[in-house]
Amino acid sequence: MIMISVKGQNLKLALSLIASVLIIALVLVLHPMGEKSYVYPDEVLPAVKHLSPSDFKKISTNEDRVRFLMRFGWEVDPEAKEVLEVTVPEKFDAVYQSYNQLQVGEGLDLEKYKGKSVKRYTYLVNNYDYEGTVYANLLIYKNTVIGGDICSARSDGFVHGLTKGNDFLT
Repeated sequence: MIMISVKGQNLKLALSLIASVLIIALVLVLHPMGEKSYVYPDEVLPAVKHLSPSDFKKISTNEDRVRFLMRFGWEVDPEAKEVLEVTVPEKFDAVYQSYNQLQVGEGLDLEKYKGKSVKRYTYLVNNYDYEGTVYANLLIYKNTVIGGDICSARSDGFVHGLTKGNDFLT
């Protein structure tokens, strides 16, 4: 038989520790693991609410990126026109804050990637009704899409989210 002797202050500490362990165990039992349905914030466009966070993950090959863009209705050239390593700024200026708001509309958020190096893949869009060149950009961090946009090549053109109607600059 094991006996443990606990006095005053130590008794309170022991009881707090036991209560904490019980609460954690209760949360784990009542909160099922595995794939959960994801509820987007109100500002997310209805067009992306059919996607889940897992749809943005495991995007590791060129084919994955092209297939990802097709989910938004974009037909792109099969190879990226440009691949760059870029750094998400530590501090967002007004332009980056607006660009991040565009990403929030897609169910994404660049805030947690501040200071991180990410890859930007740029594809030529072939099915945009526009008199000029249009590109799709994807920002990828560790095989996860963390941002993206559709933009015209002209300096007086447009930029919007991956979902047409998610306007940033027009």
